[in-house]
Amino acid sequence: MAKKREKKGRRHSRHAPVLVVLLLIILVGAAGVITSVIRRYTPSDARMDLADYYEQESDDELSLILQDTVSSSKGRIENGVAYIPYQTVTEELGGRFYWDQETQRMLYTLPEEILEIQPESSSYVRGGETVTEEYPIVSQIDGEYYIALNFLEQYMEIQSRVYEDPARAVILYKWGTVQTVETREDTQVRYQGGIKSPILADVKEGQQMILLEELDNWCRVMTEDGIDGYIENSALSSPAETEYAYGGSYKENFTSLTRDHKINLAWHQVTSEAANQALSQNIKDMTGVNVISPTWFSVTSTQGNISSLASAEYVSQAHEKGLEVWGLIDNFDDDISTLETLSLRSSRQHIIDMLVQEAQRVDMDGINVDFEALTEEEAPHFIQFIRELSVACRKNGLVLSVDNPVPQYTVFYDRKEQGIVADYVIIMGYDEHTVGSEKAGSVASLPFVEEGISQTLEEVPKEKVINGVPFYTRLWTESNNGTVSSEVCGMDQADAYVEKYGMEVYWNTEVSQNYAEATTDGGVLKMWIEDEKSLEEKMKLIQEYDLAGVAEWKLGFERADVWEIISKYIQ
Repeated sequence: MAKKREKKGRRHSRHAPVLVVLLLIILVGAAGVITSVIRRYTPSDARMDLADYYEQESDDELSLILQDTVSSSKGRIENGVAYIPYQTVTEELGGRFYWDQETQRMLYTLPEEILEIQPESSSYVRGGETVTEEYPIVSQIDGEYYIALNFLEQYMEIQSRVYEDPARAVILYKWGTVQTVETREDTQVRYQGGIKSPILADVKEGQQMILLEELDNWCRVMTEDGIDGYIENSALSSPAETEYAYGGSYKENFTSLTRDHKINLAWHQVTSEAANQALSQNIKDMTGVNVISPTWFSVTSTQGNISSLASAEYVSQAHEKGLEVWGLIDNFDDDISTLETLSLRSSRQHIIDMLVQEAQRVDMDGINVDFEALTEEEAPHFIQFIRELSVACRKNGLVLSVDNPVPQYTVFYDRKEQGIVADYVIIMGYDEHTVGSEKAGSVASLPFVEEGISQTLEEVPKEKVINGVPFYTRLWTESNNGTVSSEVCGMDQADAYVEKYGMEVYWNTEVSQNYAEATTDGGVLKMWIEDEKSLEEKMKLIQEYDLAGVAEWKLGFERADVWEIISKYIQ
């Protein structure tokens, strides 16, 4: 029996190592799981190099943080001076600088003079005196032009701060209320939302930053030194509204010749001397109008020559009737390149000189600029032309107004700048559907007009906005062969077409116009009629938005009773 017990004991000892091994495996596995859990929930202490974050390729590059956005453009550091690319200044910051290729000068327009700055020069003339800075104001680097940031702060409503390691400039240029948060404790800004994302910067308790985006557990923020990253929500205060107010020294001091009464402007299409002679006949039934704008001037060459039908006798007759005269200049000659003309300073100046000479010769009161079908390429040269023209008008006491299509597809016209340097910004609140349109439609439906007004008011103060209304209608023909064509007609002619073709007429509430339609052997005739009733709806908008006035295209298309309707809403 003893031997049997001994043998059984030996069997038990053979199982002991197996149990130990199993226990070790369990312990190692558990340790692995614990380690994995610890690693998973332990924040990474890895840091991202900020030069890599800003994608800087050299020590002289200057990263640009514009308000709350890291720009893809880079500035430069030259001899310790921060420089901003010209394109960034004009296209992103809205600066009033203009590189004039013809004179090889950087131009800056003041209310009564134009500063000229030669590249690599530290001085310029202002008010007849030479002003000298401690640095080159404009520098050409690798074929591009840059403007010193210190100089920009003298002539723009911007404030900036430059940081080192790596070099970056934070530029504030939008003033108003923004959402901000503050840190409740010392924490880190990470590259992305997550504790495993690399650290971009350490931030102290109480640091304020712009709130860019709220996520479930993280917030995307912009720190005051220009880092766009993420902080855990638990480390942040609740969002608050913070007022960013400009505290610099620059003051916008463009004076305007706006009138202390509402403007009622009638465009008068003048294509010959005979049309000038017919002024009395054209205005005999007109009442309430205080400005007449004859289409007297056209650009006739890329050198800046203009044609003129300006008449001193016409102006004298208008003044006797209590009318101001704002002569209109257009760019309607398809053979003359607007780009080539306005991109030359000599051409811009020649146009301006001739307009002022003609204004003085005939005693005009103002100039109305009607340059249409502008392209994005032409737009910077056009706005520079308006700036330079505004200087001449201001010096000579001439009201400057600028005609614009509705903003929907023409944001590049820079209405904000127009609203600063010009006296009036006129919306051409028509041509919703025009010659060449593939589909028949209204010339100026009420929603179209209201959208044009509201969008313009986002950039231009209401006391400078005039809305243009049409006196004309289009008779559309949708032919049986699928083509669409139209012809323009005045108010009386539209009624004549209704009678001639027996058109059915009803009030269309969607467009606030009378709609007429008839079927003929050749196709379907359609009209969205501009009449007293549709005009009154547009005038109600002008009154509702408290605009500076109304303009009408054109004399001769109206009926006499429209003048009383217009006057009722702009008294």
